[in-house]
Parts: sequence; structure tokens; C-alpha cells
Amino acid sequence: MDAPAPPPRLALAGITKSYAAVVANRDVSLAIGPGEIHALLGENGAGKSTLVKIIYGVVQPDTGAIAWEGKSVAISGPNAARALGIGMVFQHFSLFESLTVAENIALGLGARESIGELTARIEEVARRYGLAVTPSRHVHHLSVGERQRVEIVRCLLQSPRLLIMDEPTSVLTPQEAAGLFDVLRKLAREGCSILYISHKLEEIRALCERATVLRGGRVVGECDPRRASEQEMAEMMIGGALPVAHRPAPLHEGRICLIVDRLSLPADEPFGTSLAEISLTLRDGEILGIAGVAGNGQKELLAVLAGERLAPDAASVRVADVPAGRLGPAARRRLGLAFIPEERLGRGAVAEFPLSENALLTAYQHGLVRAGMIRFAAVEAYARDIIARFRVVAAGTGASGSSLSGGNMQKFIVGREVGTKPRVLLAAHPTWGVDIGAALAIRQALMDLAASGSGVLLVSEDLAEIFEIADYIAVLSGGRLSPPRRTGETTVEEVGLLMGGRMAPAVPVAALHGAVDAA
Repeated sequence: MDAPAPPPRLALAGITKSYAAVVANRDVSLAIGPGEIHALLGENGAGKSTLVKIIYGVVQPDTGAIAWEGKSVAISGPNAARALGIGMVFQHFSLFESLTVAENIALGLGARESIGELTARIEEVARRYGLAVTPSRHVHHLSVGERQRVEIVRCLLQSPRLLIMDEPTSVLTPQEAAGLFDVLRKLAREGCSILYISHKLEEIRALCERATVLRGGRVVGECDPRRASEQEMAEMMIGGALPVAHRPAPLHEGRICLIVDRLSLPADEPFGTSLAEISLTLRDGEILGIAGVAGNGQKELLAVLAGERLAPDAASVRVADVPAGRLGPAARRRLGLAFIPEERLGRGAVAEFPLSENALLTAYQHGLVRAGMIRFAAVEAYARDIIARFRVVAAGTGASGSSLSGGNMQKFIVGREVGTKPRVLLAAHPTWGVDIGAALAIRQALMDLAASGSGVLLVSEDLAEIFEIADYIAVLSGGRLSPPRRTGETTVEEVGLLMGGRMAPAVPVAALHGAVDAA
């Protein structure tokens, strides 16, 4: 007689959660077995975040039941979840900026061991999983990608029986992501259940055995990702045919719009990355993609290009043939430079401000202010146009930034910057953590902008994104930039090796895809 099958590690039945008039989850049921790698799919705003917060005890459901290994439980908070054996890596980080990595992890674990003992464990886990983490570094010095690594290490230190992972590979090279998948498969073979959330459907197909799809807060289907195509899963998520991104033909042969010539800059913080002999050129109508693992100089390069940090030499950064290395952000914007920063709230937008005021923040030079007076009607019209063109789900121009989902806030910021019709657009991780529909809309907006004659410098850790829309790709590693190559003349594997530090010598700016011509 066969032994009875073990109960699911986690079973949800009829979970419903509402916030005022918004129903985030409606009658959601799913089960995850021991050792199963289960995907949770859905667009931004589909209810994924609320559901995993319920599992982790951050919020309580209005109705429904939760069973853990066959026994009914009430998960009153994260401590109760961790006591059961549930670990979670949040997409939006829960770190104290003024504390070190080790201190943050100690708080999250409730550890009674000394900081020295914990530091040794952190370093061991970081080595084992190939995640570069410095325990003594303060969090406020870390990039977004580096903070995600801290969250992953903190979670793995708990030896969880159910591991919830939200976009865990956005900071990893393809080789490192493959290594993480090997670790997750090993954990699953040892009996750990994994609930995996990612907008990278190729990852879901490579890793997961079963997928539950949410749309509008409801479960709309399940599938086996190993048999379903990426397009089929995407269409389940959005409830219709998947839009197809296309690159319009450029209007004309582009002239040089941005030059960086042998830029070297020491790190301005103890654990920052110094830039060494950075050279690049960007033409009108061109998209140049810069790949690299977070923490290799992206933050420093973007700061000096945007004017947030000044270059030693004015001529080392030229915007529209004007030496701009010693100009601040406002002056560079007057030259035609726009910037999509990697942090949506805090740098890209102010959470407490309505969307109309967030539109004004960087677009004020484009007809929204006259003689020092704000043209409120023009500001409202500009914000409404962004919402309409980019299909931003919001309760109007008066909605606060914090009321939008991550994907919708990102679409608004992209729309605000694209709407200024810049000569040069710096785009830092523009689709990080957004769903497939929002990612397609953002990529299409960047391609349309390039086709209209603007130059786009795309900094991204998503290689598929760079290969899809960029004309050229270069890799930033250890503060050095590889010579750019046409995306059609290189491979993901070759780029992955460069991301891992196999860097070629620097190339003078005059040799970069064509001689420098007049802007």
C-alpha cells in the first residue's frame, strides 16, 4: 500500500484583501509542495506583492485560510513567518541606510551571535553563492543592485523551508544567474520549497515546475512553464495578445551628441568605484547599451554624466559639442540632456507630491514656467498627456507618487523625460522590476525617441533588453568600460565574461565607431 502523499508545504484558500475601494487579492488559492519551485506571475498591480506579504505576515488577509504543512496557521508577522521557516527577499528593500550590511542582517535575523561571528557567516554565504557583499559597508553607500544582494544573503542565512524570491537575478551576470539557479535546484532537491517571482519569463521556463498567474487580483490560470511558451505566459498575464516592440527607421544619419573622453574619477566614498579612462561616443538616433553587474561604476558614471558630480576637466564630457564636465544638472538639461535615475522614488519622483508636481520637477524648462511663474494649466496638461500616452494607471494628476505601483511610477517618469524631447537621454535601469507590459512600453518609448533623432545611453543589467533595443553594447567592470561592439556582432556569453572582469584595454574616443564629427 502506497504511503499517503505529504500535504503541501503551504496552502492558501480563498485569500481576499482590500484596501478601501481597491481589491488587491480576490479569492486567491494556491498550494506549494515540498521541494517545488513554483512561479507567481502577473503584471504590476496584479496582486503578487500583497499575496506574498500575506504569506510573510506583513499584512493580514480580510478572509481566507492559510495552512502550513497541513495545519491551519495565522501568520501574525514576519517573526512568526520566520519561525515557521519562511524566508523572503523583497523587491523593495527593508534596510536601514545608516547601518552596515552586517548590522542590518543582524536586525533582520534577530541574531544573538556577535557581529564578528555573523560577519564570518555572511562572507561564507556570499562566497558560496557568488554574491559580492562587504559586511562592514554602510547601506547608504550601496547601489540598488548591491542592496538586493544583501537581502538575498540575509534570507539564505535563515536556512528557510519556504524561500520567496522577488526578482533575485537583476544584479547578476548570466553566469552568476545560472549559478544561483543551481543553488535553488539543490535547495529544492533537499526539500526547500521556492516561490519565485520574476518578470524574466525565460528564467521562469528554465527554473520553475509550475506557475500560478494573477490578473486583477484573481488567479486566472496555472501552467507548466517548461511546456508553455513565453508568449503564452505573457498573454495569460495581460489577458490578450502581446504587443510587439519595433524599432522605427532613423530619420537621418546621426551626428555626435555625447562624448566622454578619457574620463578618470576617484571614488567619492570609501567603498565606491573609481572610473578609469572611460571613453564613449553617442550619436543622434543611436542607443548605446552599457551592461555590467551592479557596483562596477554605473552609479559613478551616471552621476558624472548627469552633472550630479563634476568631472576634473570640462572637456572630458561634451553634450551637443559643449564642454559640460564642470556644469551642474540644470545647465546640462538646458543643453538637451535628460535623465531617468535608477531609484524611482526619492530621485526620480517625490512620493508625497502629486503627479502634476512630479511632472514639473524636471520638465519646468519646457514651457511649464514663464517669467518665474508656474503655468499650472500647462503642468496639468503635461501630466495628463503622460498618463494617457504611457497608460499610467493612476487616479488622475492629483494622485501621489506613492499611490502608484512601481511599474506605473516608472512609466510616468519615463514619459516625463521622453516628453521633453531631449538631445541625449540617460536611462538607468529603466525597466528594473516592472512587468512585461510596462517593460515593452518603456522599451518602445526609448526606441521611438531614438528614431526621432535623440541619442539614448541605456545602463541596464538586463542583457536581453540591451540586445533587443541597443545598436551598440559596452560593458562596465571595475570602473573600466570595454570598447563598444554592435549588438549583432557579439553574444550574451561574451558579454557575460566581460561583466565578470575579462576586460580589454581602453580605446581612445576617436576610434569609437567612427571618427568624432561636429555636433
